[in-house]
Amino acid sequence: MLELEHGFRVVDCHGHLDHNEQAVATYGHETGPDQLEREYHQAGIVRACVSPTPREKTEGYLRANNAVARLSVDRPFLAFARLNGPRDVTGGPVAMLKNIRAERQNYHTRPGDVEQYAYDDRFHGFVLDPVVDGLPDEHVLEELAVVDLPVAVYCRTAFPPAAAEQLVIDRGFPVILAGFGGYPMDHARMEHALGLLEGYDRLYLDTWAVRSRELLERGLLEHPDRILFGSGTPEVHPNVAIMEILTLDVSEDAMNRVFNKNPVRLVPGLAPQ
Repeated sequence: MLELEHGFRVVDCHGHLDHNEQAVATYGHETGPDQLEREYHQAGIVRACVSPTPREKTEGYLRANNAVARLSVDRPFLAFARLNGPRDVTGGPVAMLKNIRAERQNYHTRPGDVEQYAYDDRFHGFVLDPVVDGLPDEHVLEELAVVDLPVAVYCRTAFPPAAAEQLVIDRGFPVILAGFGGYPMDHARMEHALGLLEGYDRLYLDTWAVRSRELLERGLLEHPDRILFGSGTPEVHPNVAIMEILTLDVSEDAMNRVFNKNPVRLVPGLAPQ
């Protein structure tokens, strides 16, 4: 694909990198570091936050996180550590019973893991996907508040923005709700997430797969300092993600904020080196 021409410095706060190069070569389901770097270059994205793609629940993320950090060296990537936990957020009597008896297993994230990630200059933040990976216990969330790095949070059907508000927002660390807290054309959840910005100063939304021009424009106009560009690659190609912003009816200053100023303010490692 030809390189995308635009006049902005663009950084991406939401990308995924598969740490298993053999799996990438064999199955082609995920994106390895070389391909990802080429796609970012084509799109004109100069730096990006990347985290591991999902693993089996019993596998854990220690090796995957370290591998992504290693593969980010000498590339325009900033590693975010993916965290898991024993708590079931899907709701209902079964989940409630499981949570009463839930105990952290050896493959779950521990407070010491969070501390190690935070004070290792290879990591710049964290990712929580509670429906896929389970929610960490209170001790881990308390440690996230201590280290005070940004945490990207996925809000899936079983974990809407209202659940994120109850369990992870306003816990002492900055939170980025992925995709405005919803999925393409899921207006109710994305509008709810926009509304939450009024009440929480350390809450941010990224633009991953937000297909509604009205919602994107409204977010950038009403909350110009809280909307961050996130492509969600490889699920969404970086060129497509950028064009969704470039075609909005907003000012050049608003675009510069979402593409560069806002992400850099939250993740200083995205600043020019």
